[in-house]
Amino acid sequence: MVTVQRRGLTALAAAVLLGIAACGAPETAAPAADAQEPWTWTDDRGKEISLPARPERVVAQSASAAALWDFGVRPVGVFGPHRLKDGGRDPEVGEVDIDQVEPIGNVWGEFNVEKYISLKPDLLVAGMYLKDTLWYVPEESAAAIEEVAPTLGVQLGGKKLTEIIERYASLAEALGADPAAAPVTEAKARFETASERLRDLAKAKPGLKVMVVTATPESLYVAYVPDHPDLAHYAALGLDIVSPAAPTESEGGFWEVLSWENADKYDADVILVDARAQSMKTEEMAEKPTWSDLPAVKAGQVYPWRAAERYSYLGYAKVMEEVKTNLEAAKDDVVD
Repeated sequence: MVTVQRRGLTALAAAVLLGIAACGAPETAAPAADAQEPWTWTDDRGKEISLPARPERVVAQSASAAALWDFGVRPVGVFGPHRLKDGGRDPEVGEVDIDQVEPIGNVWGEFNVEKYISLKPDLLVAGMYLKDTLWYVPEESAAAIEEVAPTLGVQLGGKKLTEIIERYASLAEALGADPAAAPVTEAKARFETASERLRDLAKAKPGLKVMVVTATPESLYVAYVPDHPDLAHYAALGLDIVSPAAPTESEGGFWEVLSWENADKYDADVILVDARAQSMKTEEMAEKPTWSDLPAVKAGQVYPWRAAERYSYLGYAKVMEEVKTNLEAAKDDVVD
């Protein structure tokens, strides 16, 4: 069986530009003098990072790079999903200009240590779904990577969506970005508006049941809501999101694994399906009779789930706007 990694599928069916762009966009950078002061940060592993000056050359996992980018930080390198097979930008890397950052790796398990060293990084940033485990940093290379520059982890699992976004905002500010820059304040206002509109929709359609899934050819994975910060946020706003009583133990949280024969275990008016490039596509899932027989599928109420959205106000404002648009059009009486 293919194991779905944490928030989705990194092992399903399982970044040389020497960019020297400094971390922090010119229009959002803090005064230059601040960069020369000693810099400290305690990450979510409890690890204290102390440097003689503010880090200027940051390499980040794609989701972290995307979040930092929205807050005004410009990494010099990125690893994790960022470029699609057709050369386009993977949605997981958000607004990052992938032609202006050095690619260190693009898929799970891929991290070019030599290229990383060539960038002379001051800091590496990655999220963590599991305690003390940096997302997309290969375990076999972790020690070598740590010797090059300090690593900084941002805890994602077990946190509220707003807490994670605010953590990235604080980190970006510490790296020289301006929290009062217009793009940041505008994005925050947009996020708050999107949240309220989703809350209003939930009130207007109290009977609408939503299920969130990802899949492999062998199994259907139903999201365990408490372990997904975005889904927990939507639920807190009032959306009725179907959730297993507990995740499958072998997954370490996040999912209940169902055989395709048991795909109808839960009733739902709407199904949100993992939209990432490495996830099983709905047209592939359609070949499974038990999928095609689900009421939401028959009703045409299957929409994308942005499972790897960056943790920024802009990122999730856009996602919630999309969710609201899709759910507004959905019937809430497909199942009882």
